[in-house]
Amino acid sequence: MLREESQIVIAGGGVIGLCAALRLRSEGRDVLLIDRNEPGSGTSSGNAGVLATYECVPLGTPSVLKSLPRLLFDPNSPLSISLSALPKLTPWLARFARASFESRARRSAITLAKLLSNSLQAYEPLLARADARSLLRPNGAMHAFRNSADLDAASWERQLRHELGMRQVLLDRRDMESLEPGFPGEYNRGILFPDAVHLTDPFDLMRRLARAFSEQGGKILSGDITKVQHTKHGVRLIGNEIEVRAGTAIIALGAWSAEFARQLGDRIPLETERGYHVEFPTESPVLSRSVCPVEYGFYLTPMAGRLRAAGTVELSSLRRPPNARRLQLIENATRRLFPNLGPAQSRWIGFRPSLPDSLPVIGRSPRAHNVIYAFGHGHLGVTLGGETARIVTKLIVGEREATELHALSPARFS
Repeated sequence: MLREESQIVIAGGGVIGLCAALRLRSEGRDVLLIDRNEPGSGTSSGNAGVLATYECVPLGTPSVLKSLPRLLFDPNSPLSISLSALPKLTPWLARFARASFESRARRSAITLAKLLSNSLQAYEPLLARADARSLLRPNGAMHAFRNSADLDAASWERQLRHELGMRQVLLDRRDMESLEPGFPGEYNRGILFPDAVHLTDPFDLMRRLARAFSEQGGKILSGDITKVQHTKHGVRLIGNEIEVRAGTAIIALGAWSAEFARQLGDRIPLETERGYHVEFPTESPVLSRSVCPVEYGFYLTPMAGRLRAAGTVELSSLRRPPNARRLQLIENATRRLFPNLGPAQSRWIGFRPSLPDSLPVIGRSPRAHNVIYAFGHGHLGVTLGGETARIVTKLIVGEREATELHALSPARFS
């Protein structure tokens, strides 16, 4: 049995865990990071690679609520549900429906906008330490619509972003041709989000964060944690042939986090959004920024030597095998847009940790004060990595945090 001790133990080596580990180590804290796989090799590596500073609109909105029955049970829709998982998902879906009413969706958007407003600035010190600024492309992101009617259907979301100070520029066909001459001409309207950034390689960013953490004296331990216990003197994390004792534990296990919260007596309605990507090798970039053809619900992001088509939402379980139909839908749609692409080189599934109000859980456990939760970021994990690390660090060093922490508290589900 391997036994370790550390002032702070972070369970989970995705982008949230890595950013928190590097920031805390930079503050001089004794930090141990545990993951069963190579840090950053899961959902943090396979996402669309967009720092979506504009995406304050929650997944659940009045328009989504109105269309929910059709969306969920149409296997070709950007948002779908696994029928076999429906009994387990029903309580989550009920909460999601309530969170989609206009007043509640607006409250979630206000909180997300506050988090996003600082997201790039919070990343800066981490990117500098990880020598990772070269991986960022500050070219903005674009949403593409076939016509004005489709654009008008998103007017509530567009108005909400405007009210909350998210910069967005309406585009006509000529504007779109100027920005992305290789994008298909049947899309006649668009929105440019000029403050967005995309990554040329998300996994490379994760590797650099992990390397910087190690070089600054942080320790990374390979292990599969199965149990967390709150004790009089701290926290014990236990797994197969491993036991770690810590003064403070941070649970940043993404879609796997709810089980560990439950062991501490906290019931958090976390479910799994399964996202997919398909990659195509490219000799030269076919786009200069990430583009979302809104009807398909995924992003096309130019990355190093390849085009990644990533996204859609499939509500299901962690244990079901990948849905080949979803992968094929993404591939077929991408080939309709870019018919000259060669054979796909990568097909991937990842698990987004999703809460019904689209807000992450960031805060201390109500029942175990030396356990901090940092999970449930949904589509914004990579975007909010730096900001979450900033908040977690403030919690640990004892500084008072802004009022939005109340909206992110795990106690909000009690």
